[in-house]
Amino acid sequence: MSVDLSATDLGSTALLIVDLQNDFIHPDGAYARGGQKSDAIAALPERVKPVADALRDKGGWVISTQFTLVPGKGGEPFISPHLKELRPFLGKGDFAPGGWGHSLVDTLQPADVTIEKVAYSAFYMTRLEWVLRKAGIETLIICGIVTNGGVASTLRDAHVRDFRTVLLTDGCAAFKTETHDRSVADLSTIATPLTCAQAASILAQR
Repeated sequence: MSVDLSATDLGSTALLIVDLQNDFIHPDGAYARGGQKSDAIAALPERVKPVADALRDKGGWVISTQFTLVPGKGGEPFISPHLKELRPFLGKGDFAPGGWGHSLVDTLQPADVTIEKVAYSAFYMTRLEWVLRKAGIETLIICGIVTNGGVASTLRDAHVRDFRTVLLTDGCAAFKTETHDRSVADLSTIATPLTCAQAASILAQR
């Protein structure tokens, strides 16, 4: 379903931010400490900010969905085997609920709603859908990381729940450019693709 932001009810529209957290992006975060850095990912907050600011000004919502490592006994986090194999540097204190690393990056603060997530999709075993329905949100402008992981899973889950979706094509990124480009092409078959500049301009003119 195509979305025309110039005619959409902005009070029922949300910028849905996927995983733009300190532990993923900040130079002092868990991923940087583990040697996992990406210039493309680091550039996202500043690029997305005009969209967030414009939507706030027009009465829309900003929702931050945040990857969470749930602490167990002694504070040791529950980490899925595939993630532990992929990111062996993750450990106690990383992505911990309420911690600095778990938080949305300062550039995009504040969020109207924060959703803890434990898997790629922000809908999986979370209260996200309940919040969206209660707030009367029908249209989601989706951004974040990574394009082929959390962004793709969340966008597809939104689509099957009949939310109208816009994909900020340069408001998301992956660790490989070709992976990002391939994912954007696939997701653009079910979401309306816009750049951050295009979306911010349309919103500012409303």
